[in-house]
Amino acid sequence: MKTTFNSFYFSLSDKIGKHGVYLMRMALVIIYIWFGLLKIFGLSPAGDMVAKTVFWLKPEFFIPILGTCEVCIGLGLLFRKLIPVTIVLLLLHMTATLSTFFILKSSCFEIFPYEPTLAGQYIIKNIVLVAGALVIAGKYNEDYYTAMSLKKEQEKFTANAE
Repeated sequence: MKTTFNSFYFSLSDKIGKHGVYLMRMALVIIYIWFGLLKIFGLSPAGDMVAKTVFWLKPEFFIPILGTCEVCIGLGLLFRKLIPVTIVLLLLHMTATLSTFFILKSSCFEIFPYEPTLAGQYIIKNIVLVAGALVIAGKYNEDYYTAMSLKKEQEKFTANAE
């Protein structure tokens, strides 16, 4: 039984290793486009929280712009060449999102820091989004530098052959 489980697990983990970063990327694409569209169309359950956090801007103006930025982040993750810039935008977005903890502390926690409200849980889950973004950044940076290194080697080889 243990041998069967181990062989299954190692087979599965090999596939996860090959496809996990891509799946994480697509999950972030879905989340960002979906949540962004909700903001654009005024259907986001986070709209009130955004309005209270960025109280100095009119919500009917700011929330659709925020939603558009979120859709752009989602679309940026679809294109490999845009991933480095998109990851930076995503991390800036998450930094702004986490500011809600400081601006609306009472809306985020019943008892700080042990009992988050639903809004607080909504923000805390962003830690997973940040971790996913960092994994994606690491993977695509690795691919980029490997490709650049290979290109330099090919240029050296071509120069030596001439």
